[in-house]
Amino acid sequence: MDTPLSSEIIRKRHTKRKLIIAFSVLCFLSVIWLIRFSFKPVLVKSSFTTAKVEKGNVENTINASGIILPEFEEVISSPINASIQKVLTDAGNYVDAGKSILTLDKSTTQTELEKLEFQVESKGNEIKKLKLELAKSFFDLQSNNEVKQLRINSLDAAVENAKRLFKAGGGTKEDIEQAELSLKIARLEKKQLENEITSKQQTMRVEIRESEIAASIEQNDLKELQRKLLLANISAARPGVITWVNKNIGATIREGEPLVRIANLGSFKVVGSISDNYIDQLHKGMAVIIRINETRFNGLVVNIYPAVQNGIVSFDIALDERNNKLYRPDMKVDLFLVTDRHNDVFRVANGPAFSGSPVQDIFVISNGKAIRKTVHTGMSNFDYIEIKDNVQPGDVVITSDMSNYKNANEVAIKN
Repeated sequence: MDTPLSSEIIRKRHTKRKLIIAFSVLCFLSVIWLIRFSFKPVLVKSSFTTAKVEKGNVENTINASGIILPEFEEVISSPINASIQKVLTDAGNYVDAGKSILTLDKSTTQTELEKLEFQVESKGNEIKKLKLELAKSFFDLQSNNEVKQLRINSLDAAVENAKRLFKAGGGTKEDIEQAELSLKIARLEKKQLENEITSKQQTMRVEIRESEIAASIEQNDLKELQRKLLLANISAARPGVITWVNKNIGATIREGEPLVRIANLGSFKVVGSISDNYIDQLHKGMAVIIRINETRFNGLVVNIYPAVQNGIVSFDIALDERNNKLYRPDMKVDLFLVTDRHNDVFRVANGPAFSGSPVQDIFVISNGKAIRKTVHTGMSNFDYIEIKDNVQPGDVVITSDMSNYKNANEVAIKN
C-alpha cells in the first residue's frame, strides 16, 4: 500500500524544479550573448557601393518619359491617285535637295490631263463662236435701227409736206393726222428696237462672262493637274536623311497618303509625356533633365499640348544641345522635370540606401567600420539626394541597401 508524500518532500521537489528551469534560462541567454559577441556583423568591401558627401545643387524632380525626334521633318505625300512604280532611295540614306526618291505610275492622271486640255481648248472655241454670233446679232439690230431712223426721217418729211399742202389748200387735215400717226408709230418702233439693242448688249456681256468664268475654272484645273503631275516626281525639297519610305511596289496610293519622311538630323527635340495628375506642376519654361544611358542633357518645356489622351499629357522640349552623336530618331529617353532647386547644399549620390523618408538611418564609413547615423534628407532626384545634418563634405556614405543591418550601430568592414 502506497504511503502519501509529506509536504516537506513536495516543497523540496518544487524548489528543485524551479532552480533547474532558472539555470536553463540563464544558460540559454549566456549562449545567445556568446554567439552575438562572437559573430559581429561584417561587410565585405565588394558587396556594397559608396559615395562621398559633397557640396552642390540638388533639383527636386518628377519622372516622365520622352522620345527624341528630328526638330524638322518633311512629310512628302502623294499629290495624285497612283501606284508606286519604283523606289530609288531607301530609308537611312542622306539625300540632297532635288534628288529623286521614288517614281509613281502617272498614266491615269496623264490621260486625265490630256482630256482636260481638250476641254479647255473646246471651251475657248465656244467663246469665240459665241462672240461671233453675238456680234452678228448685234450688227443686225444696229442695221435695223438705222433703217428705222431713215423711215422716221422720211415720215417726218411727209408730215411737213402734208402741212404745207393743207396750208396751200391742196390737202386735208386727215392727211396731216395720218402722217403724224405713222411718224409716231415709227418712233415707238425705233425706241423698242433701241431697248432691245441695250438688252442684247447686256445679255452678250453676261453670256461671254459666264463662258469665260467656266473656261477660267477649267484652265485653273488644268494648271493644278499639271502642278500635281510635276510633284508626282517624288524628290527631296531639302537636304536630309530619309527616315521612312513606302516600299510597297505596285501598291495603290490615294491622293494625300504619305510616301516619304525626310528629317534634318542636325537638330533634334524631345516630345515628352506624363500623367495628367501632374498637369498643375507642368508649365512652359520648366527645366528638364534628359538622361541617355549615363549621360545627362538639359532642356526647357516650350509647348504643352492642350488635349489629354488616356490620362497622358504631351509636351515639347527644346534641348540646350540640339545635336549630339547619342541622339537617334524615335529613341526613348527618361525625363526628369525640375519642380524646385536647392543650391550649395550637402548632397550624395542617390541609391537603394535611401528610402525617401525625411528622417532615416545611413551608414558612414569611419576607421574601417560602417557607423550608423540618423540624418534628415531634403530634395532628391535620380542622381543626388540632399542630406541636411550629421555629415560633412568628404564623408563616405554607403549607398547600397543596408536594411539587413538596421539593428546594428556599427558594422565591421573587411576586404
